[in-house]
Amino acid sequence: MTPDSRRRLVWLIGTRVVVSTLLLGSAVVFQVNAPGSLALDPFFSLIGLTYGLSAIYAMMLRHFDRHPWLVSLQFAGDVLTVTAFIHFTGGMTSYFQLLYVLPIVGAAAVQMRRGARRLALLSALLYSALVLHQYTGASGYIGGAWVPDVRPFLPPIRVASYTVAANAIAFMAVALLSGSLAERLQRADDRLAVASTALADLQAFNQHVIESLTSGLITTDRAARVISLNRAAEQILGQPAHSVIGRQAAEVLRVPPAFATLLDAELGGAQSQRADYPYQTSAGARREIGLSAAHLVTPDGPAGYLLTFQDVTQVRRLEHEARRRQRLAAVGEMAAGIAHEIRNPLASMRGSIQVLRAELSLSDEQASLMDIVLRESDRLNETIRSFLAYARPQAAVPKPVDLMRVLSDAATLLRNSPDLKAGHKVIVDGPSEGLVVDADEHQVRQVVWNLATNGLRAMPAGGTLRLVARPPSQADALVGLSVVDEGVGIPADQLDTLFQPFHGSFSQGSGLGLAIVHRIVQDHRGEVVVDSEVGRGTEVTVRLPSGGAVQAGPVRAD
Repeated sequence: MTPDSRRRLVWLIGTRVVVSTLLLGSAVVFQVNAPGSLALDPFFSLIGLTYGLSAIYAMMLRHFDRHPWLVSLQFAGDVLTVTAFIHFTGGMTSYFQLLYVLPIVGAAAVQMRRGARRLALLSALLYSALVLHQYTGASGYIGGAWVPDVRPFLPPIRVASYTVAANAIAFMAVALLSGSLAERLQRADDRLAVASTALADLQAFNQHVIESLTSGLITTDRAARVISLNRAAEQILGQPAHSVIGRQAAEVLRVPPAFATLLDAELGGAQSQRADYPYQTSAGARREIGLSAAHLVTPDGPAGYLLTFQDVTQVRRLEHEARRRQRLAAVGEMAAGIAHEIRNPLASMRGSIQVLRAELSLSDEQASLMDIVLRESDRLNETIRSFLAYARPQAAVPKPVDLMRVLSDAATLLRNSPDLKAGHKVIVDGPSEGLVVDADEHQVRQVVWNLATNGLRAMPAGGTLRLVARPPSQADALVGLSVVDEGVGIPADQLDTLFQPFHGSFSQGSGLGLAIVHRIVQDHRGEVVVDSEVGRGTEVTVRLPSGGAVQAGPVRAD
């Protein structure tokens, strides 16, 4: 039995109780107004029997699934009860003949047209038998004080035959009509259920599509207040949905004032508008947002705005890197040739100065000038050597490199280098197991050395320099290498040009150290991230492909 059929049975049981109560009330009213007009004892007994059967039917609801014949038995019992009501209220002259219609309609609602026809036929037979017995006085007809003597009031037999036939036809017509309506209703319910399921599936599919978008999606009303947002929007904005819904979209997205004005002015009459702007989450993370706003159009017209946005931080970084590479590629190729040509005359000049200084009798001032020339030529030659290393890098030979050993060696050299001051402290921090990167060991050492010396120079008043190694994250297979200082920091407006050649801000050095670091990391398919705050220090993180792990003891050198 379907849940819908069970629900209809419950309604029928309730309807049976209501009808019985109405009959009970009617009997009381008749008795008060016309005492003796009804045989009350059997009438009340039948109403009580109906209440009892209704209770039994309610308790047997759970058995109807396994025993469908109980449903047919229930309706047959209703027809017998109606026949008894008619018998005890005058038979042919009873006012309750229409009660046969109720079980017929109930059977149509539960058992459709076939069940209604069966019950209509049973009702016609029982009514015909009741009238026949009443006219013929056949044996077995219940008589006595409970049944009123209505034979003087009975119509002629021909009229009775027409009445019985009319009632039988009416019963069958009600069965056919109610059964047909019930079947149509059932088909309509089935179609509605299918349509509802399809609509629910479509809504769920659309919701899955929206939630699967990697772009943030926000819908607003006409006043640009947020109505809904998807999961990607929560992740990009760094705000949960419950804290966003109902607020102004311009406030949530922190758009530039000019774009907020466009939202207030219905996009200035345009179909869509776009903006790229920096965004800072409540947690302090800085991102580049690419935002598009369009009208949310419904059949009734514009209903608000549809805002789509992406975190384009990485895209902008790649675009900037591509432009930088294109710019440096041409300049580097030309400059490398020029630098190579400069080294030859520079070497000749330096050799000539050395010969002259050794053979000529020079005053102290002249000797000092020649020493300055030799010293500056050495510095110029070192700059040219670094530039050639940047512009014409040697091919990397990747192999497994123990990163903790490289950091420990670098720390040892730093503690004995002229860049280490009295207030400096160098710490190596890493996991208990050594980390291996797949890289050229010489170039990895150069990366660590360049970053570390820059860190020491950034702390002229002293401080702690930390060389940190981190294992690969679950998201990728890149090993982290961080150099953290407590120095002067780097202004935010200089971060974009930090890895350009000759951008160094220290008095020592060629200005190519960070440019060489960046090129080496890029050649190894890694990445460099700089996090710096003026007055508090800088952390430069290099991430290189992992080459596995080697067993090693805990490494921490202070």
